[in-house]
Amino acid sequence: MNQHLTVVDHPLVQHKLAYMRDQKTPTNHFRQLLRETSQLLAYEVTRNLEMSTKRIQTPMQEIDAPVVAGKKMALISILRAGNGLLDGVLDLVPSARVGFVGLYRDEATLKPVKYYFKVPNKLEDRLVIAVDPMLATGNSCVAAIDMLKEAGATNIRFLCLIAAPEGVARMKQAHPDVPIVTASLDDCLNEQGYIMPGLGDAGDRMFGTK
Repeated sequence: MNQHLTVVDHPLVQHKLAYMRDQKTPTNHFRQLLRETSQLLAYEVTRNLEMSTKRIQTPMQEIDAPVVAGKKMALISILRAGNGLLDGVLDLVPSARVGFVGLYRDEATLKPVKYYFKVPNKLEDRLVIAVDPMLATGNSCVAAIDMLKEAGATNIRFLCLIAAPEGVARMKQAHPDVPIVTASLDDCLNEQGYIMPGLGDAGDRMFGTK
């Protein structure tokens, strides 16, 4: 991948996103829709994986079949809302290694505060996919990518459900080498740093905490 921003406009992605935006959608349906959508987005974010071949015997003959090469990829959930995307991607890539970056946003400064960091080893040898439903100010995402690079990661992609132009610009400035895959590039941020039109707080919508 060399394109910095990819918006997945597949009809099923957009259809499911519309229901997630609807404030009347209950928590259990929101969670299921997020899981389903993350599977569809995972197809795009895992494009252009390094491949090799493996000699296998089909019922008819031997062939050199294409298989994914290298170490198992690492999926990194930016807590807590990242877990909603993580589950769906893991359904598609169950052998992936999993890590967690714990960040919360200081509502006064909109700056990220770190509280947890645990990731797989040898990140320098793995494709690393960081997941978080919302790319708003970009501050938390940039901080998470900073930490992943400090831990050795060199091949990183970022997967989100909705992005704001401000967050995309912030990421491009800080980490131009990290492609972003999203279902929607929304209009802007409001004064509280929430994406408009967005869908509210993804963690609260997913866990029913508000």
